[in-house]
Amino acid sequence: MVDEKKVNQVVESRNGFELPLLLFAGFRSIIDALHRDLAEHGHPETRPAYGFALQAVGRDGAAISEIGRRLGVSKQAAGKTVEKLEALGYVDRAPDPGDGRRTLIHLTPHGVDLLARSAEGFDRLRAEWARTLGEERLTALEQDLRTMAPGGAFRLDGAGWFSG
Repeated sequence: MVDEKKVNQVVESRNGFELPLLLFAGFRSIIDALHRDLAEHGHPETRPAYGFALQAVGRDGAAISEIGRRLGVSKQAAGKTVEKLEALGYVDRAPDPGDGRRTLIHLTPHGVDLLARSAEGFDRLRAEWARTLGEERLTALEQDLRTMAPGGAFRLDGAGWFSG
């Protein structure tokens, strides 16, 4: 038998489970808005995981095994992502000038454009949040999140973490 009084207390109180849901909802609202904007500006096929992968490739390029390590996924999973990014024109492959046995993945101009437009979009979305919440409150929120994020907030393995 369900104790309706307890159920009502749980529903009406601030529960710990709500915090990660609200944080995720905020994250999702930013990412969804960014991807709508990217689709309108030449990147309709972009998915959230691609941004993580392109960041893992980096300015100097990287081998698939390095990309996998940076993303926290297997070499095989990184390889599948690179294949998709290559098919979409975001990356290309070239021999490693320092080691002829390795192939490096590099950003193409289309990939650089995606990252540049993403950065501009994130800045615009942050400005929208600042207008809504107020710059002081948003800055305090960002600082509080930096305090609570263990070991730094800027890890690239989010996509791998979500998928298992």
